[in-house]
Amino acid sequence: MKTVIRGGRVIDPGLGLDALRDVVIENGFISEIVEHADTAYARVVDATGAIVSPGFIDMHVHLREPGLTHKETIATGAAAAVAGGFTAVACMPNTEPALDSATIVADVLRRAEAAGLARVYPIGALTKARAGVELAPYHLLVDAGCVAFSDDGTTVANALVLRNAARYASDLNAIFVSHCEDASLKGDAVMNEGAPSARLGLDGSPGLAEDVIVARDLLIAEDTGKPWHIAHVSTATSLDLMRWARSRGVRATCEVTPHHLLLLDDRFDQYRADAKVNPPLRAERDRQALLEGVRDGTIDVFATDHAPHGLDEKAQLLSAAPVGFSGLEIALGAYAAALPDVPLARMIELHSVNPARILGVPGGTLAVGSVGDVTVFIERAWTVDARLFHSKGKNTPFDGATFPRRALATIVAGAVVYEHGRVLPRDEAVHS
Repeated sequence: MKTVIRGGRVIDPGLGLDALRDVVIENGFISEIVEHADTAYARVVDATGAIVSPGFIDMHVHLREPGLTHKETIATGAAAAVAGGFTAVACMPNTEPALDSATIVADVLRRAEAAGLARVYPIGALTKARAGVELAPYHLLVDAGCVAFSDDGTTVANALVLRNAARYASDLNAIFVSHCEDASLKGDAVMNEGAPSARLGLDGSPGLAEDVIVARDLLIAEDTGKPWHIAHVSTATSLDLMRWARSRGVRATCEVTPHHLLLLDDRFDQYRADAKVNPPLRAERDRQALLEGVRDGTIDVFATDHAPHGLDEKAQLLSAAPVGFSGLEIALGAYAAALPDVPLARMIELHSVNPARILGVPGGTLAVGSVGDVTVFIERAWTVDARLFHSKGKNTPFDGATFPRRALATIVAGAVVYEHGRVLPRDEAVHS
């Protein structure tokens, strides 16, 4: 199979490349980048007027399967991924049952392969059943295909358990990913603690609930030498803690989400749950700190925290509705709207280069011989219509928003799996 991506502006930060070129993929791998490629017997993607980059990788999604398939399946999540320009996703283990055994991980990978769309990298549970007590079998999970470990959705409350976990997994090239939230400080909060929560009479979660766990986990990372990743940072203090840890040589990285860059904690005046999320939307001071964290290099990764739910679930009272919403299909545009001043090369680092490096997975480059995973996107205004999502989750606080950038085509292992609004499973893409 030969695919030629023709006439686009090819940007690869690692190669120092930013030029009009054709990208050629043969047998699943990049074979050449040239000014004018031979398109005979090739599947041609017209990228005229578009940007061609290494495939985007989202290292924080919830695919819900096994157990919660009314919210999402691996197949529908993978379809949402490629529609959003993502060639690969790393899926969190808060499924039912949790991803805490090699058998369950193998089933996830089998279903992902059957879907034939985005690559799926499982993140294994840190503790059995994500209960925060007994360590998961890390070595067996890595052998089964896990690329990282997390109890995302909950925080390992016991510091001794977490330290023992980091020491036990010290020989594995699989990072720990922390969901940082002190449950005792959060209490029954449904939003951020601040002026809006006081005005509405709602319980609020202080930024301190995040900050104390970020500090604890970074100290454990320093103590054990285990590479660590802080998920969905949302406070200015968390970023200061990241800077402090790195100044001490701690191997730590962090991610941000589009909703924390664009939205504030004043979204709940009508008590709607469409923007209810963990960590909660914060105040303007924190949002500005996050934007600056992207610009100054403190933040390493753009992630979506894609967390789909059924429409009836999110339609409940704010106190009863689940946290999270779908993000894969809006992220590219939302990040562009939040950071119009950030150069494309830096955006691609955050979407592609850094996630591949941190997870230790293929991709993040268009170098000859690398995997043929490519994202083609265009600077073109479009309006979000959640009803058209490929995800089962049709909930987003961005429904009706207009964004300035979107995916044009998504290529995985040389197969065009998304183009001009159509999702094409790999078998169909190969023969189209």
